[in-house]
Amino acid sequence: MTDPQIDPRMSEPHTAGPDEKTTVLPETATALVEMERLQGELVAAEERAKNHWDQYLRALADVDNVRKRGAKDLENARQYAVEKFAQDLIGVKDSLELGIANAGKADVSSLLEGQNATLRLLAKAFEKAQIEEINPEGKPFNPELHEAMMAQPSDAAPNTVIAVIQRGYQLNGRLLRPARVVVSAQKG
Repeated sequence: MTDPQIDPRMSEPHTAGPDEKTTVLPETATALVEMERLQGELVAAEERAKNHWDQYLRALADVDNVRKRGAKDLENARQYAVEKFAQDLIGVKDSLELGIANAGKADVSSLLEGQNATLRLLAKAFEKAQIEEINPEGKPFNPELHEAMMAQPSDAAPNTVIAVIQRGYQLNGRLLRPARVVVSAQKG
């Protein structure tokens, strides 16, 4: 005996035959269209994300390469910074050695001429290396560039450099050694 509430025709699943038309409800059609649109947008967004990730990785690699290249350039600069200056000083050394080797055979004027030539070589090497001499005689005392060795009563204005004991030097505006000077003081 069958249950009166259950229709026996509905107990089997129904599939549409080849000649039967399937009806799609308007709400379902709208949802399907929306889902297809969203799937398309998702694929496009995933592609853009992949492209952005690739660009990010390339940029990261470029930054790393620039950092490595900069570190290598800095290391080379440290190692070879004085190379040109050293090459110029070799000529000065050669000139000094030649003067010493010929000191017993040469007269005083030849030795003096050789020393002046050597001094010119050294001055040229300093100029190429941008080493500037500080010779402040007659100028106001500047504690940033000068070192007062003593103060001496003088007719010059107070705190004026009246004698230079040892010249100072700057490299590109940076003090290498202050000029050692005698500074004027008021007469008692």
